[in-house]
Amino acid sequence: MGKKSGSRDFFSSKMGFIMACIGSAVGMGNIWLFPYRTGQYGGAAFLIPYFIFVIFLGFCGVVGEMAFGRAMQTGPLGAFSKAAQMGGKKGLGIIGMIPVIGSLGIAIGYSVVVGWFLKYLWASLTGELLTAGDTGAYFGAVAVPFGSVGWHLLGLALTFVIMAFGISKGIEKMNKVMMPVFFIFFLILMVRVATLPGALEGYQYLLVPRWEYLGNLKTWVYALGQAFFSLSLAGSGTIVYGSYLSKEADVVSCAKNVAFFDTCAALLAGVVVIPAVFAFGLDVSSGPPLMFITLPSVFQQMPFGRLFAIIFFLAVLFAAVTSLMNLFETPIEALQHGLGLGRKAAVVIVAVVAAGIGVLIESGDMVGSWMDVVSIYIIPLGALLAAVMFYWVCPEGFARSQVQLGREKKLGAWFEPMTKYVFVIITLAVYVLGILFGGIG
Repeated sequence: MGKKSGSRDFFSSKMGFIMACIGSAVGMGNIWLFPYRTGQYGGAAFLIPYFIFVIFLGFCGVVGEMAFGRAMQTGPLGAFSKAAQMGGKKGLGIIGMIPVIGSLGIAIGYSVVVGWFLKYLWASLTGELLTAGDTGAYFGAVAVPFGSVGWHLLGLALTFVIMAFGISKGIEKMNKVMMPVFFIFFLILMVRVATLPGALEGYQYLLVPRWEYLGNLKTWVYALGQAFFSLSLAGSGTIVYGSYLSKEADVVSCAKNVAFFDTCAALLAGVVVIPAVFAFGLDVSSGPPLMFITLPSVFQQMPFGRLFAIIFFLAVLFAAVTSLMNLFETPIEALQHGLGLGRKAAVVIVAVVAAGIGVLIESGDMVGSWMDVVSIYIIPLGALLAAVMFYWVCPEGFARSQVQLGREKKLGAWFEPMTKYVFVIITLAVYVLGILFGGIG
């Protein structure tokens, strides 16, 4: 690994690839949604369907997207085109634009949130956040039209500077630093929260099973959505990262590691966030209000709150930037592969587009609506199309051979029925349920 094929960069090690994929998967859904969903739908009972879906989607979805990208040595736009040619359906390749658009769309919205994290990290460092009288009003002043342009552009600049260095020297190196630091910082926060009076009620809310919720359809629907989106199944980022992976690597082993550490991150976030909120008698919430209103209130009341606010916002900034790099890599690679542009030229074009659109949707309502549309209508559609292209359009036996590559243990007879039928049907269900429920992940 680490060699280049022509001008194409590669991950220098299997561990570097796994770290980058973990960085892609560990994001805001783990921190501001998983704890809320778990507490809302049965505590530990919610974890049963969640673990089931993580295992299934990891083996059938994450493995498939990694292998698809590696087989075609390109991102979704090129991979779809090659699959269409192999299957005798040449005109079908153009649908590879759908996951590219989805990835860029989510990245544009996500970059606004990264700007907020930078603002809050700075406010924690200066002490301004700890002296803000009303955390709701403080966030309200940030999440307005053109309310965080400077921080937003700084977040984009930091991300694109890293990406300009390429895969092995940029994305891989930063993930090898940022992901371990994220886990270390959250472990520190977990220990601190465990010492807070009143935290026990939060642990009970989060972890005591309320079995009756397993009979509630919404529990299973939201567990499916949480697992699906947390594993970054979108027909985009995992495919493009897979395209930089060595043929010798075992994608099943890689996917296991990604699913395991992504789940660890979600559980870690849960035992930090919920008990902390309960310890200070605040209402449990989700999304930006949890991150930017409720938790700052916790830090204001917590002894040494300034220190722990800095640790928290630095950790979530790292999680957000590693995810953002993966999201932007899809359109950058598409420009490189499709138009033959150099790395830095492709990075500059995507940066200009992201900044030009992003500054127009900086208000909380605008960015929320933008993210909802992309995540409900485009992201799962991209994942569905990728599954159809790899498992159905590519010649029979191709998917099995590509997943088997680099793996000593033979895939079982389960592979085709579980991937071609069950996974594709479940991905279609995610798309339909997302529309019906107004978003499930």
